[in-house]
Amino acid sequence: MIVVRTVADLRAALRERRGASIGLVPTMGALHEGHATLLRASRNADDTVVMTIFVNPAQFNEQSDLAAYPRTEDADLALAEAEGVDVVFAPDASEVYPDGFATAVSVSGPIAETLEGAERGRAHFDGVATVVTKLLLAALPDHAYFGAKDAQQVAVIRRFVADLGIPVTLVVCPTSRDADGLARSSRNSRLSPDERSQALAIPHALEEVTDAAASGIADTEALRARALATLEASGIRPEYVAFVDPITFAPAAVVDGPVLVAIAARVGSTRLIDNTVLGGA
Repeated sequence: MIVVRTVADLRAALRERRGASIGLVPTMGALHEGHATLLRASRNADDTVVMTIFVNPAQFNEQSDLAAYPRTEDADLALAEAEGVDVVFAPDASEVYPDGFATAVSVSGPIAETLEGAERGRAHFDGVATVVTKLLLAALPDHAYFGAKDAQQVAVIRRFVADLGIPVTLVVCPTSRDADGLARSSRNSRLSPDERSQALAIPHALEEVTDAAASGIADTEALRARALATLEASGIRPEYVAFVDPITFAPAAVVDGPVLVAIAARVGSTRLIDNTVLGGA
């Protein structure tokens, strides 16, 4: 495994690997088993696996959140090597955003302006779209791997990849969960034992909605009430419990096809998100 810090060195490392399949797994470090599942998916499908480590300042709307984000590069590199990664691209911010940088990739409409876009600010998804575009252009992979937990981020990436004609196939892997059902996240390490138990109400709320929909309840307001009851019983007041089209993120009134159920909530001071799809994938 080699570690490179510049786009020029990344392209040089990949030059002789062109013609065989290259997979890209973008990360912000603080790796956990969820990231490992993405790396394994690429390892099983691609001849070369590239992983990026970059804590993107442009997608944080709270400087305190950026400052608190864990930086664990040595452990991340050890995990990457154990999972068979070939090339790690770990640039400094100045490599991604050099002096005079004045360009942004911006997706408009409900995909980027609702839910996370509304809660975290429009600049959040502009930051995501811009940095992922830069990473895709730097590596020019055949496949890029993302987790389904970040459903809105995936929808934004799908939109600009299609709109800009970027030649990459996106691979979305199922949400990785701990044995108790909590979606794996780098933020979970901030939870106290009591908060972690409380956070289980989030996947439980999604399970409650899934079971209710399977029993024939199609009205999303009725389903939302069930999710809220489960969350509030554990003392969680969510930022949102939303039922939307998984492609356009337009609100869904009934479950008569695929509907994404997305939850965001703070448990203590830690913000968590999770989701599931009703009515088929």
